[in-house]
Amino acid sequence: MPPIDPHQQPLLTFADSDRSPLSIRARALVFVDTRSRRLREEVEHLAPNGAPILIQGETGTGKELLARHIHRSSERPGLFVAVSCSAISKAHAEAELFGYAASAHHGSASSRAGWFGSANGGTLYLDEIGDLPLPLQAKLLAALESREVVRVGAPQPTPVDVRLVAATSIDLAQAVRAGKFDERLYAYLDEGRLELPPLRERPADILPLAEYFLGVYTQRLDLPLPLISVAAQAALEAYAWPGNTRELENSIHFALLVSEGEEILPQHLNLPTFASYTQLADQLRRLAADRGQRDHLRQLFDEVLAG
Repeated sequence: MPPIDPHQQPLLTFADSDRSPLSIRARALVFVDTRSRRLREEVEHLAPNGAPILIQGETGTGKELLARHIHRSSERPGLFVAVSCSAISKAHAEAELFGYAASAHHGSASSRAGWFGSANGGTLYLDEIGDLPLPLQAKLLAALESREVVRVGAPQPTPVDVRLVAATSIDLAQAVRAGKFDERLYAYLDEGRLELPPLRERPADILPLAEYFLGVYTQRLDLPLPLISVAAQAALEAYAWPGNTRELENSIHFALLVSEGEEILPQHLNLPTFASYTQLADQLRRLAADRGQRDHLRQLFDEVLAG
């Protein structure tokens, strides 16, 4: 398989200026698979209008990366501010989010804009918004609807222009029914929902991502670029990837370090089905040499995974 060309394949990666996001779980996204291409069309439609967006997807699928792409595509002049809701201090949650006035906190002579104020004119990305304390959810909605925030200790509100992009790995509708998530905030976000499918549901993205990560790590480690053998390609496509893109990256990194010769083989990938792949290795190499046997090869892998 030839190396992926970023100029020919739709590829998203973290830019140099984004080296320290708060929650890097997936470092690249491609839009090769049919489902991915549909997602990109939805993103291109929603990004410019400034409406709130909720990205729903499993951990490791690339939600933050997609949010950064939305911000860049929106051409909003302000910053992209990424916040992990699970990391917000319970004791100072409101001050962290909305800021505080001078002397509102003991020993502080200056005011702070908070995450909301820092994103003024730009995009506020709230990762795992379901972890935001319930009382704060209502205040967040009020700030978004009124386009102003009241900093802790401030006598009057401050105007803000913030576009919210939130992400979740859970079904927020169930959280609403359980009384754990604000129903009005959910309705506000749900108008711009984007479903980011897990990697196993967009199989055509797997090999382009694998080739991309292989190129990244060979350059970073100054190693020769090996080929991903046909049998290893089949193993990559057959695996369910519960850890999604981040797991794929780790697998390719590992394979590069332990492989010998000019090819990466299935046993180099460190997948849980290693023993089964090893038992079939010889037969897979024979089958892989004959393109007419590709369907039979895939059937063999399906049997291995099912067994």
